[in-house]
Order: sequence, then C-alpha cells, then structure tokens
Amino acid sequence: MPARQTLTHTLAKSDNPNDKKNIMNQLDMQGRHAVVTGGANGLGFAIVERMLASGARVTLWDRDAVAIDKAVSELRSHFTNATINSDVVDVVDHADVVRAAKTLAATGIDIVVNSAGVAGPNMPLLDYPIDAWQQVMNVNINGTFHVCRELVPLMKPKNYGRIVNIASIAGKEGNPNASAYSASKAAVIGLTKSLGKELASSGITVNCVTPAAVRTPIFSQLTPEHIQFMLSKIPMARFGLPEEIASMVCWLCTEDASFSTGAVFDLSGGRATY
Repeated sequence: MPARQTLTHTLAKSDNPNDKKNIMNQLDMQGRHAVVTGGANGLGFAIVERMLASGARVTLWDRDAVAIDKAVSELRSHFTNATINSDVVDVVDHADVVRAAKTLAATGIDIVVNSAGVAGPNMPLLDYPIDAWQQVMNVNINGTFHVCRELVPLMKPKNYGRIVNIASIAGKEGNPNASAYSASKAAVIGLTKSLGKELASSGITVNCVTPAAVRTPIFSQLTPEHIQFMLSKIPMARFGLPEEIASMVCWLCTEDASFSTGAVFDLSGGRATY
C-alpha cells in the first residue's frame, strides 16, 4: 500500500446545523479501496463523497444504471484526481454479487459499506403485502448477507478490513406500521454482531450504525404521517443529515477504529437513550 499522505479537504463553515456545508474533520483513508452498495444516491452517495474526500478509491455498486452514471459523473467533476469505479449490481441476486466480486479479486478491497436498502410500505402487519415483505427482507438483510459472504474472502489475505452495515434505530425500537423494515434492520444488527465475533481475530472489523430518520430519497417510500411520527421521536427536533451519517461511517472505516467490532453506533439526535 502506498505511504500515507496528508489530505486537506475543508468545506465552508456555517452556523446553521441543517446546512451541509460544515467543516469536515480530516480522515485518513489514503491507499484504501472501498466498495459502497447503494452508492448512487442517499446515504450511500454521501458516504462515497466523504471517502473520496479522505483519499480512498471507491467502487460504487447500485442496481440503477442511470443513477450510477449520474453519480459517477457528478463525483468526477468534484474529485478530479480520485479513482472512482462502478458496477451495476443487484445485491438481492447472489449470482450477480459473485460476478461483481470476481472483478475485484485482482486488486482486493479494504472496506465494505452495505448501504443498499428499501423502506417498504407503511401499514399494519396484518395488512402487509407478502411480496413487499419479501422485497424488504431481500434487499436489506439478504443483500447484506450476500455482499459480506462474497467480499470478506477478498479482505482476509490482507489481514485487514472494515465492514460497516447501515441498520436503523427502527431495528432497535420497532416502528409501528413498518414491521418489515424494523425486522430487517434488527436482522442487520444481529448479523453485524455475529460476523464481528467470527472475524474478531482476523484484522477485519464489522460494525453497524443505527440512524434515526435522515431525509434522503427513501422518504419518497414513506407516508407523510410516518415521516412526522419519526420526527416527533427525535429530541433535536430535526432529521439527520446524510453528511452526519457519513462522518461516523467513514471514521469506522479508518485504522483509528481498531478496537470496535460487532458494535452498534447510534445516530439518533437523542432518540436512543440506552
């Protein structure tokens, strides 16, 4: 791996906590190769931005080819010297994940962020459509399983790796009228704890973050009533910013986060008190 270099990437300062242009603390991800699923928009895109700003080279995985092309074009316009690759991958399709993993075998990877996810409909469990339940489970937990299963072997030869899974506060508390989402994110937390223990002596750490509501395109899948319910639970009385989630995720992907594995990090604006 190339020698470490100092990276300076500072955004304009703002006194408004809802303004994305805040000072970014410097993180060192020089020489690291990261794969981010769901990287074409929402939290995934914000995570990719922060990684590139921190010196990593990044491969975006997303099932939406149009969104990937748009995201990569935008990223290359802002990070002109960065290495940005992409692949159209459906994490639900195990064979597709196997194919995509093979393309990375030559270079290996250091970091995996499982950000691909869907919310599903808002309705009582007794009315929940079977196909919608299966879709949420397939993307949120089966997709995470597929990616971890196929990419961890690429980390093992290096005796180093960082895996961060995007769960949710709903996986700890259970949101009403969101049974599939809550259950799938609880499963992501359980997978994180289990895999973290399995890899604890390998140099590969596995952690997850549990954000409260963050205003991203996934809000389009939610009813206004459910959005207001989530906001009412946050003592800070605001939604999280994608950049705030990206900060924690990317720190967990650095060498500094060396003694945390199988852990759950809340980003809830005060909602989580345990």
